[in-house]
Amino acid sequence: MTSTVARFDLKLDSSEKKVVARAAALMGTTMAGFVRAAAKEKAQALLERETRIVLGERDFACFAAAVSGPFEPNAHLSQALKEARRKVRRA
Repeated sequence: MTSTVARFDLKLDSSEKKVVARAAALMGTTMAGFVRAAAKEKAQALLERETRIVLGERDFACFAAAVSGPFEPNAHLSQALKEARRKVRRA
């Protein structure tokens, strides 16, 4: 399997660079390695948080009842289905 390497440049002011350099040294890695790992960790945490829906007990009960019950299309969906049947020909 071939991996593709992409470049990402980052400018830091001197105080930020010192902090990152100290942290990288404590972790026994390079600044680039430290920044890469930290950015990936932060990005994964953000994506995990923002792509998950958390419901309280009452809201979950309402959701479960809605998806467990029989499906009944509303008026707009019924109209859209009628139009689709009229416009789409099956072979």
